[in-house]
Amino acid sequence: MSDQVAESGQRLVGMAVPDLGFPATTGHVVDLAQEPLGDFVVFIYPRTGRPDRPEGDDWALIPGAKGCTAESCEFRDLAAEFSLIGLSIFGLSTQDTEYQREAAERLHLPYPLLSDPQMKLGRALGLETFSYDGVELYKRATLVVRDRVIVMAQLEITDAASHPRDLLAILSTPTGS
Repeated sequence: MSDQVAESGQRLVGMAVPDLGFPATTGHVVDLAQEPLGDFVVFIYPRTGRPDRPEGDDWALIPGAKGCTAESCEFRDLAAEFSLIGLSIFGLSTQDTEYQREAAERLHLPYPLLSDPQMKLGRALGLETFSYDGVELYKRATLVVRDRVIVMAQLEITDAASHPRDLLAILSTPTGS
C-alpha cells in the first residue's frame, strides 16, 4: 500500500461505523453497525460491469474506476483467508440490488454485495465520488471494521486487482489492524 493511500484514510480511523442499513444480494438488509455482524472488510467500488454491456473506452481512463470485477473475484478467492483472521467481507456500490445480484451469481461471490444508491455511507463518512455518464459513483475505497470501529481505511485505490491480496498481507502481519 502506498503512503498516499495510507495517509488519505487516516481521518476515518477511530470513527464508529455509521448505523445504516443497506439492501444486500442475500435478500436481507445489512446494518454495518449491528453487533452480530462481527468484524469485517467492506470494499467500496464504482460499479460492476456486465458482459452484455461493455464499458466505453473512456471508463479505463478514470483512475481507479476499472477493475471492479477483478477486485470482487480476488476478494472471493481470498474469503477463507480473511475469515481465518476474523473478517467477513462485504462489497458496496451505488448499483441497485437486482443489478448486483446478477454479478454476485455470475461471479459466484460467497459474500453479499450491498446497495447504496443514495450514497448514505459516503455522506456519513465523507467518501469521495466521481460522475460518469451523468451518474454519481463511489471512488474505490476499503474499510476494515473491528468492534464497530473503523481500524483501517484505504482510499484512492488505483490497482483493484491486487488490492485484496495487499490488504490481506497487511492485516496478516502482527502489526496489522
